[in-house]
Amino acid sequence: MQGKYKPYMRNLGGSLKSLVGKRQSALILGPRQTGKTTLVKNILSVNKDVITYSLQDPRIRLEMEKDPSLIIRQLKARPGRSIVFIDEAQKVPSIFDSIQLLIDEKTANFIITGSSARKLKRKGINLLPGRVKAYRLDPLLWNECGWIKKEATGILPIDNINNLKHYTFEQSLIYGTLPGIVALDDDKERSEMITAYTQIYLEEEIRAEALSRKIGAFGRFLELAAQESGTNPNLTKLSLESGVSVPTIKEFYNILEDTLVVEKVEPYLKNARKRILSSPRYYFFDLGVRNALARAPLTENLLNVEKGKLFEHAVILEIIRRIRSLNLGYKVYYWRTSGGAEVDCVIDTGAEVIPVEIKSGEKVRLSELKGLVSFIETYKKLVKRAYVVTKGRLPEKLNEMITTVPWRYL
Repeated sequence: MQGKYKPYMRNLGGSLKSLVGKRQSALILGPRQTGKTTLVKNILSVNKDVITYSLQDPRIRLEMEKDPSLIIRQLKARPGRSIVFIDEAQKVPSIFDSIQLLIDEKTANFIITGSSARKLKRKGINLLPGRVKAYRLDPLLWNECGWIKKEATGILPIDNINNLKHYTFEQSLIYGTLPGIVALDDDKERSEMITAYTQIYLEEEIRAEALSRKIGAFGRFLELAAQESGTNPNLTKLSLESGVSVPTIKEFYNILEDTLVVEKVEPYLKNARKRILSSPRYYFFDLGVRNALARAPLTENLLNVEKGKLFEHAVILEIIRRIRSLNLGYKVYYWRTSGGAEVDCVIDTGAEVIPVEIKSGEKVRLSELKGLVSFIETYKKLVKRAYVVTKGRLPEKLNEMITTVPWRYL
């Protein structure tokens, strides 16, 4: 999908430009095809003294695997202080020791990208704490698509930086917001490309994780996990239907988490008087990927069948991404009691707790928000405001605490 489109402006762009100007180093992690390589090349295009090591290239990767110190000798042979772009760094974890030395000796500054921290974790590699700034690049956020209302004063305000008139929010619920998918002009081609993406992901992760003996089981698990995305997965049921043990199911979820394919959302437990269900929820990082893996029909009919689920999924992902993009230290949870009271999203800012309910309708009555009201009553010392994200036209105050916010005003 890369190389088919003019680079979109990204929220991370300004921070990267500033960092390069200050001769600092960065590590950018993100799922495959979120635009990491395109963004970095665009930022570095104005710099003359840039050296690129693409570890996706088998020749370069083999050189570095055989001799990780080669990069030290090559960069020390160059005059001055170089800017070095290392793409897909997780493919050669041993290169991080050389990078650390070169940064400490002020020989070079690095922009490093990777789609998985799993290999690095497994080999005990530290991600250069104190030496590089760590970032995450997600699929396009709503403001990167130009969907936010100028009057928005919602939960996590952010300004538009693009205006993608050819792609709608409704399309994103089917095909997601990977840049290469958004850039296409035809929904049929989008469907084919997102399906190919999931197949390539499966094949490459099988190779990377040495799961060749479990390819059938992992494939079945992916389909079932995608269908369960946004819910509390029943591990026993997944085990029975995929044909592997519960511990293996947990390991498969760890793979998805470490390769940044799912967002893990824990239950909110703080000082709860009621017994809270304690299993996490997993949200696939992109709705198009989720839908393709779940073998859902990639057509407008999907919106009729799963409208509520897809809308909730999209809002949760946007909240998580926006908190990251705005560099806020907020935590995102869900809340559910054994009695059935539930809130879709709980944002813990440290200073306050903001419960957020998500409804795919245009109008919401207070009587429909029993879970939200219960949460406010349970945590009244921590809650100063509460929201309901809807598909409505304008924000509306339901009572002194609860405001409905159309998704464009989020």
